[in-house]
Amino acid sequence: MKLLVAVVVLMALGSSSLAKQSDPKVQVYSYGPGEFGKENVLICHVSGFHPPDISIELLKNGVEIPNAKQTDLAFEKGWMFHLTRSVPFTPQKNEEYTCRVKHMARSKDFTWEADM
Repeated sequence: MKLLVAVVVLMALGSSSLAKQSDPKVQVYSYGPGEFGKENVLICHVSGFHPPDISIELLKNGVEIPNAKQTDLAFEKGWMFHLTRSVPFTPQKNEEYTCRVKHMARSKDFTWEADM
């Protein structure tokens, strides 16, 4: 009986969210064409991740841009999640705009590229 209980517990752990961890897919883009000196919206869309332990920051030269808005956490087929964060910005030459995604204690930066 103890062996049966142990097998059931191991099967439950194997199907838990720990076994289904997926790294996020990240897209960084602007609402309109990326032109220096022209008002725009910086967008970071993060999808296909599990578990939902995640944070997103939008940065200008390594400093968080204030007043960013974030969608509610939503899930897709297979319990993968997606989330979008955006902020108005006016890109300037020689400035770097990035999206920093922290998922499961790992952090990675993704840089926005102007359409120049």
